[in-house]
Amino acid sequence: MDIDVDLIRRDLAQLVNIPSTGGSDAEIAVQRWCAATLTGLGLEVDQWKLDLDTLRADPGFPGEEVERDEAWGVVGTSGPGTPALILNGHVDVVPPGDPDAWTNSDPWHVREVDDRWYGRGVCDMKGGVVAIIAAARAVSDLTLERPFAVHSVIGEEDGGLGTFATLRRGHVGEACIIAEPTAGQVVAANAGSLTFRIEVQGRATHGSMRATGHSAISAFELVHRALGELEDVRNTTPPEPFGVLPWPISVGILHAGDWASTVPDQLVAEGRYGVMPGESFADAKSVFERAVARAAATDPWLAEHPPVVTWPGGHFAAGRLPQGDPFGDQVLEAVVAAGDTRPELIGAPYGSDLRQYATLGIPTLQYGPGDVADAHAVDESVGIADVVTSATAYAELILARCRPR
Repeated sequence: MDIDVDLIRRDLAQLVNIPSTGGSDAEIAVQRWCAATLTGLGLEVDQWKLDLDTLRADPGFPGEEVERDEAWGVVGTSGPGTPALILNGHVDVVPPGDPDAWTNSDPWHVREVDDRWYGRGVCDMKGGVVAIIAAARAVSDLTLERPFAVHSVIGEEDGGLGTFATLRRGHVGEACIIAEPTAGQVVAANAGSLTFRIEVQGRATHGSMRATGHSAISAFELVHRALGELEDVRNTTPPEPFGVLPWPISVGILHAGDWASTVPDQLVAEGRYGVMPGESFADAKSVFERAVARAAATDPWLAEHPPVVTWPGGHFAAGRLPQGDPFGDQVLEAVVAAGDTRPELIGAPYGSDLRQYATLGIPTLQYGPGDVADAHAVDESVGIADVVTSATAYAELILARCRPR
């Protein structure tokens, strides 16, 4: 079984060169590349245009945070019947930020330095996607008793539209491995997350007369402290297999004011709110909204001008592999067979498409090249050896579940 690193290098260079940020035309183009590549490996490919209106009207729709007029799904299967294994990879990426902040000033060009590849998406998660492709290529000459499937999906970064559409189309299987970066470990459980928006009102006046107005920024400081206190309470005793701070609360965007010498009369804060396993979205939202309301009630200004909380964007539910499910040991054994040390089953504080498969009763784990700490970062990178090891582990897992004749 041969994992060809030169072909992985070629595939990754081509994939990264497609700037497939969510909602862009390149998000459509990257799926065309995946469909052509999977077809070239001999897989039977289903490539379809997503019915966005129908999907958005579905009660289970996971939400979006970017605008899309068009999107495509791609699934490759190795044969007829229910796949014994699904290999899932998302091909959308987050924006690169200021290109000049990157070492080579071109985030869409793969740079190889000291046994690592650099470029937007090499870690999250085009490195995982090319590892899946390499595994499919490695077993392409074998006759398997059971089929496997490759799910190439878009929209993971802003809610999970692609996997949602793929499952709604009927592409299911007996187990799933998602090639998200896991730093050599195997993720068996994900926290969920919600995107919040808080609008805080102030009273505008000339900056020289600051005391006669009321700054929305100062008002938000009280709310922000309350969010920190709520985070502490919710993360006091996290359950196994989660580590420290599995459901954080993070403010990612702040907008306030429109003139330097004017006291701002509105502040808008948007951020991420971690959701616990077993916690409904309704309950999580209620806890958050009550914490903001309690904080506002202690301040004369906010008591009269209460902050407004809304919930735009994606809804990521928590998910996990059922306790004792044999798929966990099977993945660990595949990693060992690939030449790595036996990893641990861990919990991750971020959401992923794991919960969508788990909701349908499909045992699902995450294992892939790279470390999530490098995801979304300037000079995003992945170790070449990590990609090869992951590809080898995927191939071993295909052999274990699909059984060559």
